[in-house]
Amino acid sequence: MSVDLSFFRSETSQRLRDEGLAKGRIEDILLILDTRGVEVTEGARERITSSTDLDELRGWLTRALTVRSADDLFTETDPETEAGPEA
Repeated sequence: MSVDLSFFRSETSQRLRDEGLAKGRIEDILLILDTRGVEVTEGARERITSSTDLDELRGWLTRALTVRSADDLFTETDPETEAGPEA
């Protein structure tokens, strides 16, 4: 007897996996900000929780480790500017 695994390769299955990944990243972003004592405004919380773009959420997750305010999550920074003048 064989088992039909086509559902696990379907677009619906991929969409469900992506939704789960997005939900986990959202929770992680909010947890990191809370743990660091960074206040999250209602507007920032809404923007974070409504995102479904995994790349965007990954960028926010990375920035959540260092930002001083939740709104800074949404600002792209230039790594050369952030590093300061060269010695």
